[in-house]
Amino acid sequence: MAEITAQMVKELRTATNAGVNDCKNALVQADGDFDKAVEILRKKGLASAAKKASRDTREGIIGHYIHFGGKAAGLVELNCETDFVARTERFQELSRELAMHVVAARPQWLNREEVPAEAIEREKAIYREQTAAMGKPPQVVEKILEGKLDKWFSDVCLLEQPFIKDPDKTIQNLLTEAVASLGENIRVSRFARLEIGG
Repeated sequence: MAEITAQMVKELRTATNAGVNDCKNALVQADGDFDKAVEILRKKGLASAAKKASRDTREGIIGHYIHFGGKAAGLVELNCETDFVARTERFQELSRELAMHVVAARPQWLNREEVPAEAIEREKAIYREQTAAMGKPPQVVEKILEGKLDKWFSDVCLLEQPFIKDPDKTIQNLLTEAVASLGENIRVSRFARLEIGG
């Protein structure tokens, strides 16, 4: 059994934002292996984030970002459960990052559920036309359509877009991590993007 030092706990806490006891327990469980401890904490955080997803979010802030030169701006309504969390530096930074992302990535809808049926049908028609010449069986064509549609959703839906600062994470992943570290349900209610001449 590896000896768990205060320095190890401190390093894990800095890397994960988890509580001191959680970090110590994760290091004990991982027998001092830093990477395994991080993985344990991430799983625990994601599990607790899933439990919090149904809780009411009536507090929050409007995050804003104005691009250099003042030609484009983004606004994001980011909600949480308490005013205390809304005032934290981490929550406010998240709202700014999301507003910056909206300016850069130009999402059209928040999630799949908000995409109008006619927009989805229009995309499907384009993809059907593209795949018609391939001469593939209908079940293969449907799989191709599904894949192309998923890719399109990840381009136009904010929550499915890869985060501009870390493309390995989606915006939903970013929110889930924030829920795990801040301990409250957090969600984006709406967003807007403004651009001169756009």
